[in-house]
Amino acid sequence: MMEVSTNRLPTRATVTTAGDGDHAGAGTATVHLEDLHRRFGATRALDGLDLTIHAGELVSLLGPSGCGKTTALRVLAGFETPDSGRVLVNDVDVTHVPAQRRDMGMVFQSYSLFPNMNALDNVAFGLRMRGVGGGERRHRAAELLEMVGLSKQAKQYPHQLSGGQQQRVALARALAIEPRVLLLDEPLSALDAKVRVQLREQIRALQSRLQTTTVFVTHDQEEALSISDRVCVMREGRIEQVDVPAELYANPATAFVAEFVGTMNRVPGRASERGVVVFGREVAVRGEHRAPGTSVDVLVRPEELALAPSAESANIVMGKTFYGAMTRVSVLLDEGVTIQVDRTSADAAALDPGASVEVTVVTPEVMLADTPPG
Repeated sequence: MMEVSTNRLPTRATVTTAGDGDHAGAGTATVHLEDLHRRFGATRALDGLDLTIHAGELVSLLGPSGCGKTTALRVLAGFETPDSGRVLVNDVDVTHVPAQRRDMGMVFQSYSLFPNMNALDNVAFGLRMRGVGGGERRHRAAELLEMVGLSKQAKQYPHQLSGGQQQRVALARALAIEPRVLLLDEPLSALDAKVRVQLREQIRALQSRLQTTTVFVTHDQEEALSISDRVCVMREGRIEQVDVPAELYANPATAFVAEFVGTMNRVPGRASERGVVVFGREVAVRGEHRAPGTSVDVLVRPEELALAPSAESANIVMGKTFYGAMTRVSVLLDEGVTIQVDRTSADAAALDPGASVEVTVVTPEVMLADTPPG
């Protein structure tokens, strides 16, 4: 596990951003994205996006490819200009302010380090562009490298560093200028799984300590849920839901959010007068109801189902995955649908592949999928 130095923070200095009278490192910022629209030909990348990011908050933009999350980030950074709408930072309209004058730090998926500079010089580059003296910028760059656990690699060049180390240098470089807003565009997607987990923990620790307003773009739901104060789930250029991770998971506002965030089963059911009948039990429906008697797909999470051995059932255990205290059981239903059920490993021990099981719903309320079958 990588260690984050918490002994001290970089010393703040008054640094003038080129071309304006603002000062970098002037503190964290509140960001408002107001009614943003952006089209690329026939593609509607942003379709009336409205989002407020509070000072010191880390918000993830989460969604499938093409949902508009990267476009939103690029508009905020100043790399794209919206067709309409505004970007406000601390209530100042920066929609048409050039990227280099927005006082924002950016970390890309591809690291984007200068190959002819060592780690220390890469981190110090932004400070040099802002006119910080050589001694001060080297001191601050060294402090940032210490914070990300790379003080021993200060003199190494990018080709001498691993992917995770290069991304940590990129993060230190973005933080060196003490930006009001830190922007992270899929920064972990090129790394292997273990390094991704370590680096996201480090990003969160640094962000919490520095209290930098941060926007994190990702398509990885686990990443978003683990790192964020709030998660903004996007679809086709619009926001489906913005909420704290626990609420997003437990109370999704739409069927899209329910299926996109966490593992979700679609199981067959039939609409009833008071809700829906699924696995022989009537339960309430959250959100849209359907006409009684209508065949529906019911959305149920693995932990909202229970299993019991039953020689009379046509549902068959297909396999099990052990996760320590919990085991995920794969079950083929009589209807031909395979579902995942989470049980304690003690309960799942007796459920061997090939066993017949009865499935029941143990939650009082479910959600229906967007499109009923057939």
